[in-house]
Formats: sequence, structure tokens, C-alpha cells
Amino acid sequence: MVLEGSSEALCPPPSLELRPSCNKNQPSPPLGSGSQSHDALCPEDKEPIKYGELIVLGHNGSLASGDKGRRRSRLALYKRPKANGVKPDVIHNVSTPLVSKALSNKSQHSISYTLSRSHSVIVEYTHDPNTDMFQIGRSTESMIDFVVTDTASSGGGGQGQGGANGEGGQSAQSTISRYACRIMCERSAPYTARIYAAGFDSSKNIFLGERAAKWRTSDGLMDGLTTNGVLVMHPAGEFVSEPAPGVWREISVCGNVFALRETRSAQQRGKLVENESNMLQDGSLIDLCGATLLWRTPSGLRHTPTLKQLESLRQELNAARPQCPVGFNTLAFPSLAQRATIDKKQPWVYMNCGHVHGYHNWGFRKEKAGSSAVALSGGGGTAPATTGERECPMCRGVGPYVPLWLGFEGGLYLDAGPPTHAFCPCGHVCSEKTVQGWSQIPLPHGTHAFHAACPFCGTWLTGEQGHIKLIFQGPVD
Repeated sequence: MVLEGSSEALCPPPSLELRPSCNKNQPSPPLGSGSQSHDALCPEDKEPIKYGELIVLGHNGSLASGDKGRRRSRLALYKRPKANGVKPDVIHNVSTPLVSKALSNKSQHSISYTLSRSHSVIVEYTHDPNTDMFQIGRSTESMIDFVVTDTASSGGGGQGQGGANGEGGQSAQSTISRYACRIMCERSAPYTARIYAAGFDSSKNIFLGERAAKWRTSDGLMDGLTTNGVLVMHPAGEFVSEPAPGVWREISVCGNVFALRETRSAQQRGKLVENESNMLQDGSLIDLCGATLLWRTPSGLRHTPTLKQLESLRQELNAARPQCPVGFNTLAFPSLAQRATIDKKQPWVYMNCGHVHGYHNWGFRKEKAGSSAVALSGGGGTAPATTGERECPMCRGVGPYVPLWLGFEGGLYLDAGPPTHAFCPCGHVCSEKTVQGWSQIPLPHGTHAFHAACPFCGTWLTGEQGHIKLIFQGPVD
């Protein structure tokens, strides 16, 4: 599969010298013209060069139906054997009825801005040998590298390990665009990655219709926003060393940065933020209005645990033989393969105090509709009974009582520390630094709401801190 992309913003700096043209039939350089100096680099490299990885929040290690092909919870972007970038070349001002004819060349990438029923501006692109492009969207067509569908989120129960609708299929009312965005990666060090709203369709075109937010820029070029927008938040500091949330911004088709619109699909754009860029950093979040992606760089991933290391941590936890302080039965965290059903040895926790117990069907104080262990479980498993709120027999604290699940998506960790804390109220367990970092990050929900959420399942966080330190009791023998 060969895709085409752009290394620069669709509205590039004046140094690119776009050539205005009213001749819609004016020829442009053939695709692949220009220097081929980078094309043969990849096969000769000893190891493939990784630009970074995209991780969809709300999936704890894999989709509910399993990762298959381009539909998965995590995707690594590698340097392509042959450059497939494109860059702006020619601007056409045409009559709108002639747009389809002007865009009939399916080997020519272009962006069409419909200004009125009688006037459109078309920007054509030519091959750029210095960049690779990766496209993301809901469409399953071949030009999409990473097929992303809506991730279910909840203000209460969450969707556990999977978090996807049904079997990972497309939502009937999905708000994710078929061609949501594209990421351009420079093929030479430092391998900078930049994000742009909208992606090229099967005809290698991007259309911004008459109702889409679009405008002429100060230098006479064009820019615009997609219907539901592509939001990006860069971390305020180093994502690994000093995790702190930045400010959510909107990225335009040309890669410019804007303040958020009043609502997600408002036609009036936000204010241009000139001192920020569309360059992705370790920990940058990309929201597609239905799913949120995390960008991790190769250097950032070196600080996170691998699946093998997480399995070792799980085995260490179980080797310590934590026991229920009431029933004195030994508890054990289930493996990734066993995450679909709550096990009889599963550790449970009182969320208000952190005391870890085995499951017991007593201590109820009051029932809450819909507050069930099924909703708080790690997947589509079956829970023993309704949880409601329970009184902890150790400290008499009253609150939710939920099963614990280990966070198995290592890319969501901020360090490789021991799994000592859990998110509230879902019970996903990870390191202290990880729960503290994610508890500070407001994630988009709906048209203008933001909520901190568990990155492993998408459940909105509750309580003062959104997480709790776990208190285990060791074996008494």
C-alpha cells in the first residue's frame, strides 16, 4: 500500500512559492519527480527507523475483538521503503461546476475549497521525496493506514479492557471522520512528525464544502477546518519527567494552530495561536471526536514497561501472595488472556480507602441503580453480584467496591514503576506516577465537555484525586 502525503503545511511558508494559476488544465510535475536520494535508504538500514507510535485510549492492550490488520489499538509508524510525500505546487481558481473536471486526475493530489456556488479554489500537490505520510480515519479503504472507530466512554462504569463498540466495528452514529487526519514524518533526522486535519480520499482529494469553516490567509492562500475538528494537546513539560497537561487546540487542514471553537462544529474558527505548532511531541494527544490517540516517541517509550515486563510485575504481585484480610484466601491478578471474566481469586478494592480484599457478598450500605460489577469489570465478563456501596470491614469506610485489573498497555505508562495505585472508579492498576499524570488531563467529550478519564478503559475519574493507593495484606503464615 502506497500513500501520498505532504511534508509541509498545506499553506506553506512563502519560500515554497506556490504558483497561482487560473488554467485548470495546467500540467504539474509527475508524481515521483525530483530527487530520489531517500528512496533506497530504508532497505539498506540495519534496523527500520521508527517515527513513533499511536495508541488509542480506552483499550487496555488490544481491541475487544482483537487487533487485526490496520484496525488495532496501537500502531507503530516506520520509515517507508520509498518516500510518498507530496507538497503544494499550484493554485487554481475555478468555477465550482468545473471542480469535478479539474479533479478528475486520480494520480494528482489536491485540496478543494468551495467558496460559493460559483467559485472554488483548488491547491494541487506534487511529489516530495523528503517525507512520509500516514493517514488516520474511520474508513477501511486502502489509503487509511490506521482505522480508528469510536471508543465508548462513560461517566460511571466504563467499558473495561476493550472500550470499543461491539466487536470493534464502526459505530452507526460515528462522529469520527472517514478521513480524519494525516501525520507527516520527515525521512531524515530528527524525524519530525506533524499533524494536519483531514486526509486524502480514494481519489487523492480533500474537499471542504461550502458549509465548512474556511478562509483566505494573509498571504492569499487558503486554510480550513473539518466538520468536527481535530484537537491536539501537547504536554506542558516533558511527558515522562514532569507530566502536566497543556492546552487543547484545534489543528487546521494546513497544520495551523487555533484556539477551540465555541462548540465542536461551529463555523466560526477560534483565534490563531501563532507561538504554537502542529509538531507532535512525546505525550501529545490527538482527539478525533469519538476517539483520542496518544503519540509516543521512541525515546519516550524507552521509559515505559514492555508487555513482558508487565507480566513479570503481575507475577511478582501474585508471588507476594496477597491475602484477603477477612477470608484469608490468597488473591491473584489475572493474566491478559484471562481478562474477559472475573476470577474467583480476583482482588477487589474499597475505593474510598484502598483496602484490598477478596470478593464477598456482604457489607452493603445502599444500592445504586446501574452500579454493578459488570460495569466495573475488566471486559465483558460476568460479575458475582451487584456491588452498590460497601462498608470496608477494616476501616468502616463506605464506598464503591470493585475488582482490580492490571493496566496492560505499556505505552500509557509514564514510567516502569511498581503497580501500587488504581484509578477510581474502574480499578485499573498501574504505577503512582501514571495515575497522577493521567488524573490531571482533561479529555474531550461531546461538543464542549472535558473529563479526566482512565486511559485504559475510558471511564471518567471520580473522587478527590481520581486514584487511590492500594493497601495489600501479606500472607499471615
